[in-house]
Amino acid sequence: MSGIKRLVKDTAIYGLSSIIGRFLNWCLVPMYTHLFPAEEYGIVTYVYSVVAIALVILIYGLETGFFRFANDERWKDPMKVYSTGLISLGCSSTAFIVLVLLLLNPITHWMECDGHPSYVWMMALAVGIDAFTALPFAYLRFRQRPVRYATLKLINIGLNIGLNIFFLVLCPLIMKSFPEAVQWCYRPDFGVGYIFLSNLIASAVTMVMLIPELRGFRWCFVAPLWRQMIGYSWPLLVLGIAGIMNQSLGQILYPTLAGGGVEAMTDLGIYGANFKIAIVMVMFTQAFRFAYEPMVFARSKDRNAKQVYSDATKYFIIFCFMIFMMVMFYLPVIKYFISPNYFSGLKVVPVVMAGEVFFGVFFNLSVWYKLTDKTIWGMWFSLTGLAVTIGLNVLLVPRYGYMGCAWGAFFCYGTMMLASYFTGQRKYPIPYPVKKIAVYFLIAAALYVVGLYVINFPSVALTLALRTVLLVVYVLAIAKMEHIRLSDFRKHIPGAKKPQTAQATQSTQTPKSVQTAEKVEAVQAEQATEEDDKAEQ
Repeated sequence: MSGIKRLVKDTAIYGLSSIIGRFLNWCLVPMYTHLFPAEEYGIVTYVYSVVAIALVILIYGLETGFFRFANDERWKDPMKVYSTGLISLGCSSTAFIVLVLLLLNPITHWMECDGHPSYVWMMALAVGIDAFTALPFAYLRFRQRPVRYATLKLINIGLNIGLNIFFLVLCPLIMKSFPEAVQWCYRPDFGVGYIFLSNLIASAVTMVMLIPELRGFRWCFVAPLWRQMIGYSWPLLVLGIAGIMNQSLGQILYPTLAGGGVEAMTDLGIYGANFKIAIVMVMFTQAFRFAYEPMVFARSKDRNAKQVYSDATKYFIIFCFMIFMMVMFYLPVIKYFISPNYFSGLKVVPVVMAGEVFFGVFFNLSVWYKLTDKTIWGMWFSLTGLAVTIGLNVLLVPRYGYMGCAWGAFFCYGTMMLASYFTGQRKYPIPYPVKKIAVYFLIAAALYVVGLYVINFPSVALTLALRTVLLVVYVLAIAKMEHIRLSDFRKHIPGAKKPQTAQATQSTQTPKSVQTAEKVEAVQAEQATEEDDKAEQ
């Protein structure tokens, strides 16, 4: 269970940066939806959909490739792997930025940003920087330094949010009374461009803060190693492209499939704003992934590795069910994070969240082809999902609008998850507790139906109170079935009274010499733990 404990600890720390950061970004949504009409917010949704795909292409699977080869004894020094990857990403990111600047006008027209080429070049610079810094952040995960990782991520997010508030809220207020104070940095007609400018500045500052991770080792480019890394990672690139396109392609295709014009961009803005409500599930799956991926390779040679992977997937699904119910139960309050003008899109929230659960499970199941160097399978699964996404978007969007995008992603991720599970059980069988997970699903589904369709009173306070009781029932039921007791957590709380055990009772009858030896061992173990924590920080 030590692997699971470490996984939980790292997931909590990575989750701190991911959840707090995304929550703070989430808090920008009401500002955006109140400041900009839906058609302008639709431009933001569209640009960031393209950016997401570009970022995956520019990283081309080297994050996972780094974890794979840094743990490979054939190369001995992981810094060779790190340096080779950095040089590769640096060259490709620079080439991307130059290419965008050379083709700025046609790219601006293609991205629906006519008249605003600055939107495009700012995001090109930001994407290039983020692609390069992806490997230093992966290096922090490899060295098991989640505290520094989380700190840098939170600074990046805090700076981005602060700049958004400065440009979009404070500057207009200052402009009314003291225009000369902000004329040098603020132009009222720049509009949503300040969202992209804030992103660029935050990315640049983050790269500067990562300089310590770019020093202290000998830079070298090992061509044979690079070829092996690319050979391992290129299927992951296709997998990543297909995966992010499964998430973003619907938004990219929507203006065309919906007939174009202001109405299509308005609908896209509504869909994008409501998609943000479902981001809670994305936050959890991302935090879990950051902790889980390094552990997969580090524990691959352990005797009980498969059981660790099985337990991790089980608990991941348990928490996913709980997060799903929490968001849906408290939606009467959560929905006010966006403007009431966008409420017509709330119906996409449960569909998008369920799709993200499928994608999270798919990532957990990806263990088998990453450990066996069969990453080509991940590519085929993602391409299959992409075919489902394109087919369903073409079929459903003209008839059902943005709900077609949501259902396309739902069935895409479901197909990928099932294909990976059944193939993996033949190639690299892992004893996943499918029956127990099915029982947990039925419990969650029953509570969900009761909470949404039975407990739905005019009084919001009463509704939320009774739904909270249902969440407690879910937690208690899982704890009972998993044989989890309160005393299991008490022993990890400083100052908490430890339950008396049989061993503790017998210790009073143990010879003093034995007790002393046990105390010495306990003190040494405590000191070792403290040293590990200090080193990590």
